[in-house]
Amino acid sequence: MTQDVKEIFGSPGGSLAAKVRTLAPSMTRSMQRVAEAVAGDPAGCAALTVTGLAELTGTSEATVVRTARLLGYPGYRDLRLALAGLAAQQQSGRAPAITTDIAVDDPIADVVTKLAYEEQQTLADTAAGLDTAQLGAAVAALAGARRTDVYGVGASGLVAQDLTQKLLRIGLIAHAHSDPHLAVTNAVQLRSGDVAIAITHSGSTGDVIEPLRVAFDRGATTVAITGRPDSPVTQYADHVLTTSTSRETELRPAAMSSRTSQLLVVDCLFVGVAQRTYESAAPALAASYEALAHRHRSTPR
Repeated sequence: MTQDVKEIFGSPGGSLAAKVRTLAPSMTRSMQRVAEAVAGDPAGCAALTVTGLAELTGTSEATVVRTARLLGYPGYRDLRLALAGLAAQQQSGRAPAITTDIAVDDPIADVVTKLAYEEQQTLADTAAGLDTAQLGAAVAALAGARRTDVYGVGASGLVAQDLTQKLLRIGLIAHAHSDPHLAVTNAVQLRSGDVAIAITHSGSTGDVIEPLRVAFDRGATTVAITGRPDSPVTQYADHVLTTSTSRETELRPAAMSSRTSQLLVVDCLFVGVAQRTYESAAPALAASYEALAHRHRSTPR
């Protein structure tokens, strides 16, 4: 495999599928057909000319070229070469794909296997699509912030709480807000030098967008953690951190996989901040461990 293919696709097919899922909402339906075709059958598409792929997907040559560019290539020729390299690696012995659809009558052992596999794929997809430049900028803002407010509701609210308790344990001032009224009234108090983070998988949750907008207007540095890089929340975000977009099924709602990918981004933020503030973070973390140590010791009878 060429270096270009490694950078774009990572593990065979995994990063391409992740990129297609992430970018699909910003594509037209015809572009989605092209993207799904190349992700689903890289070997077959690599053998097609631009005209052939357009005919296969019922689109036009212009649509194929636009899709290739959206996926990160100068043109269709470059995408075709990358697909050929990816197909060669796949044919060299990749393990067969595991379906993650869970049926009502699946044995519990199969449920464990499918969920574990899906979680691994979610983490891999998120890591492959995460913009490290945006991540670094968000880390720098957090490390120097006077205070940080984090907004999230539902499952994303749990992730917001996770981030704030991590920041608190290394001596930073952070607050999680799941109540939309409190979120907005707190956002009004933010200013330049503060950070506001919105966590929303869909990117269209009004209760999260509104306080981020207020914080943005007040001059705070704003960050959006979302599965939709073109969603409404991003218009008020200085930095956008994209999570994996997974398919929702009846027995496994999207909230489960979105929370997994959000927690990975939160951990990346936390570790990055801890690295930048190590001289103060290390003693603060040690102090927090010590303060709670007695709660973990066995009590003599």
